Amino acid sequence: MRLGRGINRTTMSKKKNKYYVVWEGAEPGIYDSWQQCQTQIMGFPGAKYKGFKTRQEAEYAYQHSYKDYYKTGEQTKPHQESKALFSHSKNNIIKDSWSVDGACSGNPGRMEYRGVHTDTGEEIFRVGPLRGGTNNIGEILAIVHALALLEKKEDTTTPLYTDSKTAMSWFKKKKINTKLAPTSYNKKVMELVQRAEHWMKSHHPPNKILKWDTENWGEIPADFGRK
Repeated sequence: MRLGRGINRTTMSKKKNKYYVVWEGAEPGIYDSWQQCQTQIMGFPGAKYKGFKTRQEAEYAYQHSYKDYYKTGEQTKPHQESKALFSHSKNNIIKDSWSVDGACSGNPGRMEYRGVHTDTGEEIFRVGPLRGGTNNIGEILAIVHALALLEKKEDTTTPLYTDSKTAMSWFKKKKINTKLAPTSYNKKVMELVQRAEHWMKSHHPPNKILKWDTENWGEIPADFGRK
């Protein structure tokens, strides 16, 4: 049957999809509506997602790479009505937000982390240097520290930027999956790791954690400038 005039083919194609896989977004996973998918990709630079007709197809795709499903010229590109969400312009940065970052001299080594206001660069907190840490641990501790502070301020809306996919994954799983073994040398770091894991499992902050687009925006404002 021919489509009538004025009907948007992109919209028709979207309605045929019942499940959406989000490989990279606020919370990667499988969603059963376009509205839920939008929530995960909005404000997330470089988000990767695709719609599927069946749950089985979506689950299979989620276990594989986005690159296996993205082909130039096909409808797997971002939907027309959502192109603004994928712009790499710095104008898309949410100014009223916090940015966090970690740094480590050596691996393991002297670790520190901090949080700043994204727009002004004003430092909100800084911890370290601490002996025997890693960069990834610093990144996740910075996220937890910032969220705990926002909770104390009863601030449920300020979003948080991080440039660490690893830290975002650890936070989602509520588990700091480090291979660092506890020693007397890194005692303080491991204490913070245990406290952070306990906090993540017992708190459910509503603040969004967003991925900083380093490639297009430059270093995150909380960067220690030692690269």
